[in-house]
Amino acid sequence: MIHYRNTVRRSGVDARAVKRVAAQLLAAVGRRDASLSISFVGDEEIARINAEHRGKDRPTDVLSFPLEPDPTMPGEELLGDVVISVPTALRQAAGYDAPLQREVERLLIHGLLHVLGHDHEEADERDAMIAEERRLAAAIGMPWPYDP
Repeated sequence: MIHYRNTVRRSGVDARAVKRVAAQLLAAVGRRDASLSISFVGDEEIARINAEHRGKDRPTDVLSFPLEPDPTMPGEELLGDVVISVPTALRQAAGYDAPLQREVERLLIHGLLHVLGHDHEEADERDAMIAEERRLAAAIGMPWPYDP
């Protein structure tokens, strides 16, 4: 199940498309029956969240919050939360000359991988995460924005 929230008025984000792509991504990572929370916010809100959780008082494009599974709790497996800044996504999409929806999908892939435990601090982690980003982009039919 995809839990969706968008606090940005007239964001231009297609909620149905996001939910459909998120379900495809969960299937592609072998977690078809798991749930994911996705929130779209403005730069001010993501800056506040970034400062609170990462000590960085500035907007960012995507933040991820994995949840530790509780084997004693029956029912839905909630993997975590992905929070995406719509204004930052719009700026980045313009930089790639890409539509907003594609940038949202790229950020969703990135955020989901963080929820699943991937990181990009070290070179080997970064290489593995980029490879998985490319695999997931292909799984949803998305051209990769970093290809030359």
